[in-house]
Amino acid sequence: MSRERQAQGQSETDEPDRFEGAPHPREQFAFFGHEEGEAAFLEGLRNGRLHHAWLIGGPQGIGKATLAYRVARTILDPTRSGGAESLDVAPQANVARQIIALSHPNLAVLRRAPSTDKKAASATIPVDAVRRALATFASTAADGGYRVCIVDSAEDLTIASANALLKVIEEPPPRSLFLIVSHAPQRVLPTIRSRCRRLLLRPLEDAAVKAAIASLGAPWADMPADVVDQALRLGEGSVRRTLELLDADKVAFIGQVTSLLDRLPRAETRQVLSLAEALARKDADESYDLMLETVQRWVTTQLHAKASLGPQRLAPLVEVCEKIARSAREIDVFNLDRRPFILMLFDDLADAVRRAA
Repeated sequence: MSRERQAQGQSETDEPDRFEGAPHPREQFAFFGHEEGEAAFLEGLRNGRLHHAWLIGGPQGIGKATLAYRVARTILDPTRSGGAESLDVAPQANVARQIIALSHPNLAVLRRAPSTDKKAASATIPVDAVRRALATFASTAADGGYRVCIVDSAEDLTIASANALLKVIEEPPPRSLFLIVSHAPQRVLPTIRSRCRRLLLRPLEDAAVKAAIASLGAPWADMPADVVDQALRLGEGSVRRTLELLDADKVAFIGQVTSLLDRLPRAETRQVLSLAEALARKDADESYDLMLETVQRWVTTQLHAKASLGPQRLAPLVEVCEKIARSAREIDVFNLDRRPFILMLFDDLADAVRRAA
């Protein structure tokens, strides 16, 4: 841990953008897949026409932030002259150590604030944090080089903080680079999207996910092969998601929920009631979220499998999926009892499957 973070009383798990037990993207020097994404930045560096703002989109956990920090290290490395041949920078390089410690004078990172002894981690990126970070962009970098701003992620920006970021992107200072990470780029403020070069990263191939997990060492690399294979199947090309599912109990729970869904429109009332009771407990938040994700994945699979039926026949499934999302948000906001919602969820899905048959 860096002295700076020790002084702030932070631990690895205090950072809301870190997956526990794995390196933070700014500490990750191994990189897997996304050759086209790297090539796009290298081309801009070589021809001297690097766009000033990039929207790096794609599912969570596939390496978007890791790519952003790789670009930042290359751009801010004073030993690089002319066009770079790769985005590799040695971990022992001074610029790499400064970025790991978040102490580089020409790097601003906009993210949810980590927790401290007196304050919990923030849920959003507040406008004051954006203004403070971007104040450094008003002047040219001391060494005449670039200033880089990483936003991780755009989904955490409030309306006010997104507008504050927009003002700087609209009239960027010379030699500035904005790398905006987004898990849902289509939801980013349209005026920000229109000023960014969009780079969409696809989910990783299984081989790349396996290589990324192996690079982390124990305990991840020591997981049984059957557990890894099951997690890969459910991880959908995301290293983070696959790591979350390297747990036999979680995989078994997903199988249980999927089995109930596969039997629809036939309702397994007793099992659904049992599931609702289990997920209503205060200590069941993780399983509840996993159930919602499993339902979303199942509906998406059904829509793809039955695409030949046409949009009119599939409309009930789409509508119930949207209703589930709305209801789930209300449950979270108002801290409502989950049991009626879960029973309604299976009833509505059963009706939608019946109408789509």
